[in-house]
Amino acid sequence: MSIDKKYVDQIIKVSERAALASSYLVGKKDKIAADQAAVDSMRHELNKIDMNGEVVIGEGSLDEAPMLYTGEKLGNKNGPYFDIAVDPLEGTNFAANNLPGATSVIAIAEKGNLFNAPETYMDKIATGPIEKGLIDLDFPLKKNVTNLADYLNKDITLLTACVMDRARHQKIIDELKQLNIKIKLITDGDVLGALYVTNPKYNVDIFLGIGGGPEGVLAASALDAFDCHFQGRFIFDNDKDIKDAKEMGISDLNKKYELNEIIKGDSIFCSTGITTSEMLTGVEISNNKYTTETLVTHKSLKFKEILKRTNLISEWFLSQVRSGNKKKSIKT
Repeated sequence: MSIDKKYVDQIIKVSERAALASSYLVGKKDKIAADQAAVDSMRHELNKIDMNGEVVIGEGSLDEAPMLYTGEKLGNKNGPYFDIAVDPLEGTNFAANNLPGATSVIAIAEKGNLFNAPETYMDKIATGPIEKGLIDLDFPLKKNVTNLADYLNKDITLLTACVMDRARHQKIIDELKQLNIKIKLITDGDVLGALYVTNPKYNVDIFLGIGGGPEGVLAASALDAFDCHFQGRFIFDNDKDIKDAKEMGISDLNKKYELNEIIKGDSIFCSTGITTSEMLTGVEISNNKYTTETLVTHKSLKFKEILKRTNLISEWFLSQVRSGNKKKSIKT
């Protein structure tokens, strides 16, 4: 089955308005408030939609509400059943410090088709579309990049690898240097980092390293629509992580997940820029209107575009901003 195309516009509105809510706190040095604004707006918009939605990738659990918690039911209970994955503000530090790359991200799939990832790390590898078996999480790094260079008909020294700038990646970075491969380091935002492989214009051939497990599922939702290659393996650092994983039904803790095990069937993915990045222009506000750019995919329709849209800001929202209302709930 496929998801009705009417939901595309509705999910775009969800990420657009979460981005708008957060944008008023960009550069205010308060990442918690910026995140909460995006959360509140996203919840408000999702509850307007004709659906029975359940968050499978959220921000914590029920006892950590008012975040959009895993297991939370959303929608007006009139419509199909959907799994929902959210990161209302990816790149909280980017937003707080007015740096490039903050986005609002959401994906939906038919119920049971979106992997319920534990709140732990994931070792990931992603490339653009590639022949099966050439790139593998279990291959040595040199073999992966050599195979990739051969497939792309590039000299290996012309490849660019995107890696998060973390101490845990020093071995990867050192090996890439030894191979004379160009390195694109990112400080945060590993959903956006993985999405750089979707289009040659971003000049990233491979994304690799350890990042958030939930972010891996969100990235996979978009990569699937682009027919990209993605693999991930969860990393469990402590007994609590292992216990939580087993309670979620994960019995093989060392399992390597293929893309079609993380996201199945039809899906819709939206990522709206909050602060400007290489991929998306951030929210621009002029009087009572705001303009956004959103990466949108709808797998069954083979739709994958960056949409630029201008919308009116509601009078209620403007009144909250003008009055300097300190309440954390910002609805659009």
